[in-house]
Amino acid sequence: MLNTPKSPLFAKAKLSPLPVKTDTCHGNDCCDKAEPAAASATFTEPLDRYSWLVDGMDCAACARKVENAVKQLADVQRVQVLFATQKLLVTAAHDIRPQVEKAVIAAGYKLRSGTAPAPKTSSVRENLPLILLAVMMALSWGVEQINPPFGNIAFIATTLAGLWPIARQAVRLMRSGNWFAIETLMSVAAIGALFIGATAEAAMVLLLFLIGERLESYAASRARRGVSALMALKPEVATRIRNGERETVALGDLRPGDIIEVAAGGRLPADGRLLTPFASFDESALTGESIPVERQLDEKVPAGSTSVDRLVQLEVISEPGDSAIDRILRLIEEADERRAPIERFIDRFSRIYTPIIMAIALLAAVIPPLLFGQSWGEWIYKGLALLLIGCPCALVISTPAAITSGLAAAARRGALIKGGAALERLGRIQHIAFDKTGTLTAGKPQVTTIEVNGELHPNQLLALAAAVEQGSSHPLAQAIVREAQSRGLTLPETSANRALAGIGVEATINSETVLLSTPGKLAENVLDSQWQARITELEAEGQTVIAAVQQGKLIGVLALRDTLRSDAKAAVAALHDIGVQSVMLTGDNPRAAAAIAQELGMDYRASLLPADKVSAVNELNARAPLAMVGDGINDAPAMKAATLGIAMGSGTDVALETADAALTHNRLTELASMIGLARATHNNIRQNITIALGLKGIFLITTLLGMTGLWLAVLADSGATALVTLNALRLLRKR
Repeated sequence: MLNTPKSPLFAKAKLSPLPVKTDTCHGNDCCDKAEPAAASATFTEPLDRYSWLVDGMDCAACARKVENAVKQLADVQRVQVLFATQKLLVTAAHDIRPQVEKAVIAAGYKLRSGTAPAPKTSSVRENLPLILLAVMMALSWGVEQINPPFGNIAFIATTLAGLWPIARQAVRLMRSGNWFAIETLMSVAAIGALFIGATAEAAMVLLLFLIGERLESYAASRARRGVSALMALKPEVATRIRNGERETVALGDLRPGDIIEVAAGGRLPADGRLLTPFASFDESALTGESIPVERQLDEKVPAGSTSVDRLVQLEVISEPGDSAIDRILRLIEEADERRAPIERFIDRFSRIYTPIIMAIALLAAVIPPLLFGQSWGEWIYKGLALLLIGCPCALVISTPAAITSGLAAAARRGALIKGGAALERLGRIQHIAFDKTGTLTAGKPQVTTIEVNGELHPNQLLALAAAVEQGSSHPLAQAIVREAQSRGLTLPETSANRALAGIGVEATINSETVLLSTPGKLAENVLDSQWQARITELEAEGQTVIAAVQQGKLIGVLALRDTLRSDAKAAVAALHDIGVQSVMLTGDNPRAAAAIAQELGMDYRASLLPADKVSAVNELNARAPLAMVGDGINDAPAMKAATLGIAMGSGTDVALETADAALTHNRLTELASMIGLARATHNNIRQNITIALGLKGIFLITTLLGMTGLWLAVLADSGATALVTLNALRLLRKR
């Protein structure tokens, strides 16, 4: 049972003693509840920290509702919900697990342990309330066309059926301290419409609300699957070697000092120290760089890396749950902690708007008859009219209508923006940070320069190099082979192909040995001062240089570079035109980064690990709202730390799902358009709110003065709804 002290729905950790005042606030909600009698006290006993996973949260506002429900408990010292990872974290002086579980369940949500699988429900069952309400709406409309009185009764029944789960949740939230949540607003809107006979409108408001809730739930689950995909980088089991024998073990059984074996193409289950003399590893999952890194004996290799071309052995150096992948997951969570929970505007405003309107309507219906002897019928009629004027239909639609139009307009341009909160933040962006590889560049190295030493033709040098590299899975080797194929070159036959540890690759062609190597690995007498200077010049341009040596003599060099996207320059220029500055954050070496940044005319920071990118983003974000654009898993923490994360459509699943927006067509030039559209949407929302509240304010006064009646009250609501909808549709025509 959930409410038993021995329930397994939690994880527990001891915390060191700390004063209550040292608890940190995240957002505006964490300090709403005063700490009675403990505000100035210091605990002398350790605090316990418990964690659960929360099911049923459809939006970031739900996180605040869960927090408010748990904060009502007297013994809770700190509570926080991390919406991105569904975690509920509670700190208390003693075991209050049953009380927490009971409070969360009473608020309408469910708890489970971090290791328990998510409950599986069919899509039909999840959407059953929405489907039933839509069917009842259609049937009610059909009945009304034939028999209006029966149609009115049918709409009442439809409204009551749709209102029941929403009103029940509103009551639950009231009991848990959330007095005027959006569910309360919806309930008031529907009941008010029923009072004045606007039955069809009442049912439609509830239907639109349920549709919005389902869309939010889908977006939330997609985002969480992106975080879960990060865990998939680690295999579920590992091959451990003990006493010369291989055994398959779970990741949790690995300890520092264990010897593990990873096959070619396999991923490392933990951080390790290389025991094999040398090997190449694809670390793009962590660094975002497309070129594999060659590691030597005793070098460290992070978890999630892939052994490119050989079986390797490593010594485990990370504790369970503390590998490179685990640290990136923690960075995502920490970035989420630093950001206040996003509340929908209507939910916030309803805390003031709804109770005021309800109070005004009640006072208007009761005070004149009681105190001044006025007619009860007349003033109840006015009170009902005020309820309709206060019905927040137009206000509820004003913001979603503009947001929906803005999102649709962005989608037409190939920009996927995940919800209204992301669209609103996008409009405030003043700086954009770009990852390099796969974002500003194509993410695929290409041969840019072929220079020969002697009378050899460049195509002959390329054919020799491609012949030596043929069959290799290394990206540089594949780039050389692709270039030879694109030129239609015939490759000579090779023999005795082999890789030289820490040097390069070689093969025998026409009884002569051809070696391809990085210049720094060649013997001292192979390169003269002129070639040394030329290689240094090429590397200063950000290119990777490979030297070709035949029978101990240099025959030429090949330079490769990850080239810029064709639209990168135009995108940076367009951003500059609208007042948005750009900076490049990359894990690549400073020379390569400088060459790209200079070509684009932007600032840069190089040699950054994922944690370094997060630090850089936090620093820049503190100055002005910043968007982070990337395509790799290594970019996910930085995207979460930024005001807004934008992923390239060709990027990894984790980057796409972690980001708040994505360029589905990979067109960087759409960034400036996205920001312009977001700013226009924000202006449209302000206009809609002014229209909705302005008309209601006018009719509120005229109704109290007796100048307008019930039918004009209907106009105040439905007319405002029509106006804000038409105003929002203008965004679809915006160019």
